[in-house]
Amino acid sequence: MQKHLVTSILGGALLALLTAPTFAALQVGAAAPDFTTTASVAGKDFTFSLKQALRKGPVVVYFFPSAFTQGCDIEAHTFATEKAKFTAANTTIIGVSADSIKRINAFSSDPSYCAGKFPVASDPDGKIAAAYGLTMAPPQKGVVDVRGVTVTHGFFPRTTFVIDREGKIVATLSSAVDHITPAQHVTRSLAIVQHMRAAKAR
Repeated sequence: MQKHLVTSILGGALLALLTAPTFAALQVGAAAPDFTTTASVAGKDFTFSLKQALRKGPVVVYFFPSAFTQGCDIEAHTFATEKAKFTAANTTIIGVSADSIKRINAFSSDPSYCAGKFPVASDPDGKIAAAYGLTMAPPQKGVVDVRGVTVTHGFFPRTTFVIDREGKIVATLSSAVDHITPAQHVTRSLAIVQHMRAAKAR
């Protein structure tokens, strides 16, 4: 019943907000805005720096509406499952949502979702999302997550940015614009970084 409620709400009024025609995410060729924020991996928070991550290779920055909700759970689980392939492509994954760091800590360690495989960051004020051209939808009354916990934060439109080592955006993937599933954000971004890796090796 709780899962049905989440799906119903996120698929109704909230979906309309997240797919509004004002979507103006940064596109291919734009410089990826640098950011430093509190993130968590395996339930432990730390300071994540995009600049530092780019020194190691490409970075996939994916924005998602909320931890412990159906689509976001699928997306996180898929990223965790494919993490070794991203690592082989020398790529860092970082998820970003408006969840509190307390919720992020729980989500990052949950074996059913992030499973401690990659970091997830908290952007409660939506400042990082705004820098990437994303507007945070306001909190929706009555939304509960799959655990039955009330969700009180705003929501980002599900959007993934693939950033090359030089800090340029090489792909922007949007559920609102491209009509792709949460899992496809993973498979498509993986294909892009694998292609980049292969091209560099030639």
